[in-house]
Amino acid sequence: MKQTFQAPHALLHPVVTPRDITRLIDRHFDALSPELQRAARWARQHPTELGLQSMRASAKHAGVAPATMTRLAQTLGFEGFEALREPYQRALARAGRETYVERLTVQQREGAEQDRLSRLNAAQRANVESVAAANSAAKVDAAADALLAARRVLFVGLRGSMGVAYHMYYTYAMLVRNGVLATDLGGTLVDQVAQLAGDDVLVAVGQMPYTRQTVEAVALARAAGVPVVAVTDSTLSPIARSAQHVLLFQAESPSFFQSMTGAQAMAESLVAAVAVRGGEQVRQRLAERQAQLKASRAYWERPIKKAEP
Repeated sequence: MKQTFQAPHALLHPVVTPRDITRLIDRHFDALSPELQRAARWARQHPTELGLQSMRASAKHAGVAPATMTRLAQTLGFEGFEALREPYQRALARAGRETYVERLTVQQREGAEQDRLSRLNAAQRANVESVAAANSAAKVDAAADALLAARRVLFVGLRGSMGVAYHMYYTYAMLVRNGVLATDLGGTLVDQVAQLAGDDVLVAVGQMPYTRQTVEAVALARAAGVPVVAVTDSTLSPIARSAQHVLLFQAESPSFFQSMTGAQAMAESLVAAVAVRGGEQVRQRLAERQAQLKASRAYWERPIKKAEP
């Protein structure tokens, strides 16, 4: 007997959104056949590609037959693949124009406080889980090896991605001496990138909406023959298109601002791979840094006294 779930527009909103489809997949995932689960998992983790690619291209990347994509759409309550893809296309067309205020307005209309917190937490968990789903260990290890072999590694991340880039640089510098954190202080980001050579590596962090200076920095590096490691949210990201290494994460959020949990998880995974693959050299470096931190009393070590009533 063919199984079909109730169409999302009958349950949620007059206009179906990618978020509605994600909820539908999550709710019914266990009831899908293994083949449909594979297609659903890919669709959930690659919303941009789903909106841009044909059914055959999507099926190829998902590792299923084209007919499986049609069956998935129909099982989820859509007439066919094009109807399933339409909400993603609409979201992509709106993405460049949608303001944070518009997203906040939608958020304020949705749900009670607990429901809002639950949906945000669910999105954050999914973003973290997307790192393991979208990146093989071999792919992360290859990027780590590129960093370890480089003369210099320049970490770039601006606006919302600055915190992720800084934390990645900070933890990487605990292990290896060749890391440098790029800034745009005084408008000098272009100058810093221009100093890179073919034996250096540029690590760029970014997600939609992509910061112009980061995209331009990647283009400048590639024009100079500098290898790029892109930590980003899609293979179609402008910082991923010409990168040698593309490490992916999901950045979905029901809130007004894109989530950074996936980006942070991906950054931690890359540094963890460096730690494992760096051998004795990184162990010695880490021991030196720990000794330096202890000598400078970087961390609070005194017992904390309880305040008297």
